[in-house]
Amino acid sequence: MDSLRYLIAFLLLLGLPPGLFFWFFIHPFAALWRRLGIGWTYGLVGAAMLVLMAGIYLVRAPLLATQFGTNFVCLGLALVCLTGAALIAFQRQKYLTVRIMIGLPELRTEGQASVLLTEGIYARIRHPRYVEVFLAVLGFAFFSNYLVLYVWAVLSLPVLYAIIVLEEQELRDRFGHTYVEYCRHVPRFIPRFHS
Repeated sequence: MDSLRYLIAFLLLLGLPPGLFFWFFIHPFAALWRRLGIGWTYGLVGAAMLVLMAGIYLVRAPLLATQFGTNFVCLGLALVCLTGAALIAFQRQKYLTVRIMIGLPELRTEGQASVLLTEGIYARIRHPRYVEVFLAVLGFAFFSNYLVLYVWAVLSLPVLYAIIVLEEQELRDRFGHTYVEYCRHVPRFIPRFHS
């Protein structure tokens, strides 16, 4: 169990910051990336992500030094969070393709059609993917029970919010009034359960 907890902590420590900051590279500079093209975009952004991962790898030992062992209450909380993330993922994956998840719509050139997701879970909340990510990070933090992952989970909240603000601006630019109306009727994170 200790090896599995360490492995999950290590992978999340290494992958979460580059995964989140990918969107800080994409959303604010979408027009620039469209001009450069997909190859240059993923080459430059991928190189920046690898540098960030290498830096984290170099300081992994002190970051992973504090852990609290296996705790059954934390395992229960992990199960709740990861189940919630899985349920959202199941609903989200019907509409959010891999192409969308890696940012291809943001990189489309003018004249290429793009579709606003407003069906299924996207008719209830605007950002299920980010709710899913946060629940998964929190669930893995509870499972692994390493201090750094609790810090990562807390820090991921303002980072995810900033990514959402950037994404919403990019979507307003891309879809105009249609997106503004969608925002008026569909909440960001917590669905309305009234008619």
